[in-house]
Amino acid sequence: MGKKEIFISVDIETAGPIVSEHSMLTIGACFVYNPAVEFTIMLQPISDKAIEEALKVSGITLEHASKAGLPPKEAMSQFENWLIQNMPENAAPVFVGLNAPFDWSFINFYFLKYLNRNPFGISAIDIKALFMGATKCSWHDTKSSSIDKYVHPTLQGDHNALHDAKYQAELFRLVYELNCSK
Repeated sequence: MGKKEIFISVDIETAGPIVSEHSMLTIGACFVYNPAVEFTIMLQPISDKAIEEALKVSGITLEHASKAGLPPKEAMSQFENWLIQNMPENAAPVFVGLNAPFDWSFINFYFLKYLNRNPFGISAIDIKALFMGATKCSWHDTKSSSIDKYVHPTLQGDHNALHDAKYQAELFRLVYELNCSK
């Protein structure tokens, strides 16, 4: 029997869409089935490149992140330590995200670049794909607004990484129940 899977909802805010060129500015994470177990951190930018629209979404400036954030190696070490300290014995963390390919790609890059390892491994669960499989909807209908109308979460996303991680955890639970009830 394999390790017990512990689903971890992860959200990030970035300075743009290109991994290694744009900076990951914040990370928010929580246990999907115990969202009170949470983590949040701000990182110092790794470059001065930014897309103004991306910064507007989160409201974080590169200057603020430079001053308030931690060096990426320290931030990723703290994230890994949080996972290790909160992971039950004989369990493995499973990355869960809404548009997981985007968030996971930044997390993967930062873990590998700064710690030479990614505790989540090489894969992630995407809530959009899970919803598509559960409802047989089109890809276009996997936007969070469409998922919300279908499953009626109590939380909403607001582009604060921790708030969004908790919102995503609720979405995952609701969508997973849809999938399992068939």
